[in-house]
Amino acid sequence: MEVVVFGAGSLGSLLGGLLAREHDVTLVGRDPHVGAVRSDGLTVGGEFEFAVHPDATTDGRGLSADLAVVTVKAFDTPTAARRLATGEYGAALSLSNGMGNEDRLAAHLDAPVLAGTATYGAVLERPGHVECTGVGEVVLGAREGGPSPAADRAGTAFRTAGIETTVAADMPRRLWEKLAVNAGINAVTALARVENGRLLAGEANELAREAATETARVARSEGIDLSDDEAVAAVESVAEATAANDSSMLQDVRAGRRTEVDAINGYVVDRAEAANLDVPVNRTLAGLLRAWERGRDVR
Repeated sequence: MEVVVFGAGSLGSLLGGLLAREHDVTLVGRDPHVGAVRSDGLTVGGEFEFAVHPDATTDGRGLSADLAVVTVKAFDTPTAARRLATGEYGAALSLSNGMGNEDRLAAHLDAPVLAGTATYGAVLERPGHVECTGVGEVVLGAREGGPSPAADRAGTAFRTAGIETTVAADMPRRLWEKLAVNAGINAVTALARVENGRLLAGEANELAREAATETARVARSEGIDLSDDEAVAAVESVAEATAANDSSMLQDVRAGRRTEVDAINGYVVDRAEAANLDVPVNRTLAGLLRAWERGRDVR
């Protein structure tokens, strides 16, 4: 299968590298990483040890492939959608954090848009080298739920490349559960500057649980069957499985980059307002992160 991975940062490079073991892959990213991949290939370390030589470019316009895998930051999804629209694709799969990414892609692309989540841990250590810090799972399916031939084809391609993959018919619920996990883990770890495992006890645990519970409450207001207990259990399961990892939002804060707070805690706040619900923890976490971004001139 021909695959374009649009957003060759940490996760995109890891998944692109894994896919390149069996498929024709083009990575779309930024220099100096793209330049290093073009000249010397991509090395994957950590839980895997191999090197591959996918195509790589900084210009994502005018490409074509059977599948586009989108792994950009949520705030870059509109730009990615516009650039992808200049090419031709059999389907597109969003693996970006937060909510609303699939709708933004679908507004520009004349192809099925799939929703997905990924729990693989990845860190781009240096140009041309990505570390897998934890083997997880990719879950994908139709963004509106139900069966999808495009999702089946994508799932087969991922499994063929050795990626743990589930094709699911209940992606709307899974996206809300992932949102609860991100709302509970990302903002708290970013503000407290602690790794994920620090959320398993103490005040940080209480904040994470409350953020997840609020998210579940908003999900139910939108017809999604996600209980408070299920949302909290998902947060604590991920925190335990990735205890030594820094969340993606913590990595952004440490690097002085803009975060995805608008598509995570901010999204919870926006949907809560529409449903006349109070979500004080998510509102506070979003406000603090936005204040940090403004203070660093990255917002």
